[in-house]
Amino acid sequence: MARLENVSVEKLEEALDEATGKRETQRLLVAIIYKRGPSAPMIAEWLDTREQTIYRWFDRLEEEPISQAVQDRQRSGRPSKLDDADQAEFQEAVQDPPSEAGYDQPAWTTELAQQFLKDEFGVEYSRRHVQRLLKDADLTWQTPRPQPPTADEDERTEFWEATKKTE
Repeated sequence: MARLENVSVEKLEEALDEATGKRETQRLLVAIIYKRGPSAPMIAEWLDTREQTIYRWFDRLEEEPISQAVQDRQRSGRPSKLDDADQAEFQEAVQDPPSEAGYDQPAWTTELAQQFLKDEFGVEYSRRHVQRLLKDADLTWQTPRPQPPTADEDERTEFWEATKKTE
C-alpha cells in the first residue's frame, strides 16, 4: 500500500517554506524525500529512527491538515502541584533576594527555593524540578564548589544555622 498518495510534493514544499521548528522541518523533509523515491525503511535507517515513527508521520499527513500534522500533539501529563497563580507568585518571589521572603541568604539556591515552595505553598518538588522552576523564572543555578577538607566543621554548622529562615 502506497503512502501519501493524496498529499502533493508542492503542498509539502509550501508547508516547508512556512515551517518554523526543527521537528516540523524534519517531518516535511522526510515526506518529500519519500515522495521522490526512497523507501520508509531506508529513510528510517538514515535518520536512525524507527520505521513505525516514519509511518506514523505519514498517517498524520494523510489524515490531518499538513500544518497540524507536522506539529507535536499536546500531551496531558500530570497536573502541576502549583496552579498558575502560585507559579507566577513563586516566579515573582525569586526575582527578589531571599531576604525579602524571610531567609538570611545572599542568593536563591535550589535547596532554598525547595524550602520556600514547601513553606509558602505546601508543595514538595525534587531538586531537578525546582531547578526547572527556577529556569522558568529566568534564573540560573550554579553548583557550589566543594568544601576543602580543612574546613572547620563547627564553622560550617554555625553558618548553616545562621542562614536558616528567620521567623
